[in-house]
Amino acid sequence: MTTAAVAAASGYSVQQVRDLEAVGVLPAAGRAPNGYRQFSAVHLRALRAYRELAYAVGPVEARSTMRRLHRHPPEQGAAAVGALHVRLHDEREQALAARHALEAVREEAATDAEPGTADSMTISELSQALGVKASTLRFWEKAGLVAPDRITTRAGTARRYPLPAIREARITAALRAGGYRVPDVRTAVTAVRELSDVSHSLAALDTRLEDIAARTLALLRAGTLLADIIEPADED
Repeated sequence: MTTAAVAAASGYSVQQVRDLEAVGVLPAAGRAPNGYRQFSAVHLRALRAYRELAYAVGPVEARSTMRRLHRHPPEQGAAAVGALHVRLHDEREQALAARHALEAVREEAATDAEPGTADSMTISELSQALGVKASTLRFWEKAGLVAPDRITTRAGTARRYPLPAIREARITAALRAGGYRVPDVRTAVTAVRELSDVSHSLAALDTRLEDIAARTLALLRAGTLLADIIEPADED
């Protein structure tokens, strides 16, 4: 196949095909006596796999993976693709943890105002509000579940809980009451922190979960193509 033919069959432009060969997404093309590139079904398969892979994990990771598949033994290629599935699974688990955490404090999340200088609580006020001991709040802090501020007082320092820390404490209290173990609560709290751009919105998290599902399906569609690249059958 000529460059133009493989471009037409794959949906990429001629220049994109050349660029993808140059960065190692495609194995090096053969050359005709006149110097023109000669592509085969192997290159077309790689282009189709890359399209799905780029949607699933992003173009940078997709390029890195394709280069690895072309250059390393089959067991390393299989491991690389398996790691991508694990990564998407972890993304989904993180988003689900954030959603579960927000559901646990839905009423509070719906009524919180923007943080202000007066929107904070002492450890005594928060422990009374949640019905837990101050020592429990200190344990949650030590476990990385709640992150209060420290302020200077005449007696030294004291904890102050701004709205984000109050939210974390409410999440922790709700999940612990629901039987979640500390590591599971930590996962949920970490997810809310890391998804700060959408953590206020259950709808946004649902959109994220739908996106992860679509990307997972793209990775599954790439699977057979990637398997043939990792361990190619004899081509005529």
